[in-house]
Amino acid sequence: MTTIEFLLRPRHNWSVDEAEALIARPFHDLLADAHQIHRARHDPHEVEAAMLLSIKTGACPEDCAYCPQSAKWNTGLKPERLMPISDIVAAAEKARSAGATRFCMGAAWREPNDQQVEEVSHAVREVGALGLETCATLGMLTAEQANTLADAGLDYYNHNLDTSPEFYGEIITTRVYQDRLTTLAHVRDSGVKLCTGGIVGMGESRRDRAGLLAQLAQLDPHPESVPINLLVQVPGTPLFGTEKLDPLELVRTIAAARLMMPESVVRLSAGRNEMTDELQALCLHAGASSIFLGDRLLTTANPGATRDEALLEKLDVQLVEL
Repeated sequence: MTTIEFLLRPRHNWSVDEAEALIARPFHDLLADAHQIHRARHDPHEVEAAMLLSIKTGACPEDCAYCPQSAKWNTGLKPERLMPISDIVAAAEKARSAGATRFCMGAAWREPNDQQVEEVSHAVREVGALGLETCATLGMLTAEQANTLADAGLDYYNHNLDTSPEFYGEIITTRVYQDRLTTLAHVRDSGVKLCTGGIVGMGESRRDRAGLLAQLAQLDPHPESVPINLLVQVPGTPLFGTEKLDPLELVRTIAAARLMMPESVVRLSAGRNEMTDELQALCLHAGASSIFLGDRLLTTANPGATRDEALLEKLDVQLVEL
């Protein structure tokens, strides 16, 4: 496809072969086209800012090989119960003061029960009243639970596919790929926007990264938000010690995501604390237009305000305002 065709004809029938060929294009051609699409659909001088809070930490029964919150791994993480609503709202107020326009609430559940969803829905209403966009990631949902969150005014639900269907079993065995797709369908049917992406650097192949992007781009409509996470290696998790991904492969993945899903907000998510300013600049140039603020992402480190402010100033980029 030509650049104009990418703009005029967003597709939902991407094959893995096509996605892999896109990632493998000559680097400068790939970035040039991705940036052109990015400029046509998004302001390259602005990035959206979100803040992510772990509202219920640890003791998750899943065996996700990357996750320090799994009860199956000895990472030294202390489990915590669901936070009081007042504490969640106070954190959201701080996020708004720091420049965030979206507040994301994450709970380490495999699948919440109805009472837990009701409690989170209360928090969603309170945070939404502050004027912030609301996002939640709580694990697998039933159709009824998705509707409950929608009725509370939830704007986005995050539920990542993580990787390709073929590589998925190497990372997680406590649920199957279709479980994730089913939750996404429930969320979409409820009217809540989708935030779904994956993780790179878990030892997967380029074809697996292509498989992830193809799965995301086959969703119709495309997800409104597509977080691309770089694995944060945590001691005690099975993926600790995995060979690190070539940084330019991350850039290629983001560029391909931008071309395949031109209207989606590609979010440069976990792993930024280990990225150089130059790598982050390339990722933003390739099509990412959102970052998480703060010094923590759930339970792992994030760059923090001082470094982010310095980076955005050097790049002549501003945060989107409420």
